[in-house]
Amino acid sequence: MEYIKLSNGIQMPTLGYGVFLVPPQEAERCVSDALSVGYRLIDTAQAYANEEGVGAAITKSGIKREDIFLVTKVWVSNAGEGKAAKSIDESLRKLQTDYIDLLLIHQAYGDVFGSWRAMENAYKAGKVRAIGVSNFQAARFFDFAHYVDVKPMVNQLQCNVMIQQTGI
Repeated sequence: MEYIKLSNGIQMPTLGYGVFLVPPQEAERCVSDALSVGYRLIDTAQAYANEEGVGAAITKSGIKREDIFLVTKVWVSNAGEGKAAKSIDESLRKLQTDYIDLLLIHQAYGDVFGSWRAMENAYKAGKVRAIGVSNFQAARFFDFAHYVDVKPMVNQLQCNVMIQQTGI
């Protein structure tokens, strides 16, 4: 497995298994299969409604938690400091873990600065090992990154032939 070192020194696998569009009732089986063939980065999100299945698969896998890199994302409906803080704790409960390896703001909508403050607090409290954003276009990312205390460690962008994103 190849890894990339994030700005805070955390090692993140460069290849992972994402569960976007995996139905909640299938998530546990799919993640179990992914873990059994060697995937160690699992990417989910609050909006996917399958964090519980992901958590169950990880718990039942027999793989040490520190050997799995778990990513989830704060959804737009949970934007704002208070809502985001509650949603982070809810994700931890659903994922059956006491920490998330990488927590992202899912999209650049709503009170992203409030969400970021909640994420910074979770990071400082040890609930999260790294924080970042997802689907932030270049101009929005540049603006955002200049006004936060802890700089985003990741800007996750979806890359495939069906979705063309530009940095403009």
